[in-house]
Amino acid sequence: MPRDTKFTRLQNNYDDEVFMREALIEAEKALKSNDVPIGAVVVRNGIIIGRGFNKVEKKQNSIAHAELVAIKKALSVVNSKHLLQCSLYVTLEPCSMCSGAIVLSRLKRLVYGAKDPKSGASGSLFSITDDNRLNHRCIVTGGVLEKECSKLLTDFFKQLRKQK
Repeated sequence: MPRDTKFTRLQNNYDDEVFMREALIEAEKALKSNDVPIGAVVVRNGIIIGRGFNKVEKKQNSIAHAELVAIKKALSVVNSKHLLQCSLYVTLEPCSMCSGAIVLSRLKRLVYGAKDPKSGASGSLFSITDDNRLNHRCIVTGGVLEKECSKLLTDFFKQLRKQK
């Protein structure tokens, strides 16, 4: 059942903003390839070990979400099926598929920018990433650079509607 997620804020969120800006750079890459501008980075010990941007339209692949691209790259770096000491930064709250992948890859932390009231599965519609019934939960922090992340998406969809 969905719950009202209160954004978790760290006392010093400087690092969160730095890494969210990196995720925004990835989102800009998606925008340049005419895809929905969503970007993600996986961070371990302050170092980015995986980057990804949405490639659904470019690859005509419904599962080529930014989160999955970044997670796959990070898994190859750590040479493991788990990302236990890693954080995922993503510009939009993950969908149910990506939230499931976050749990399965055992990420320690999820940080997202904009809430997704239509598909969000990390607090908006569902709370997969911190569901006590599952074998793994991660710490969820939302709303980091929310305005910048939301604006990128809003501008993209406004432009898309103008073209139709």
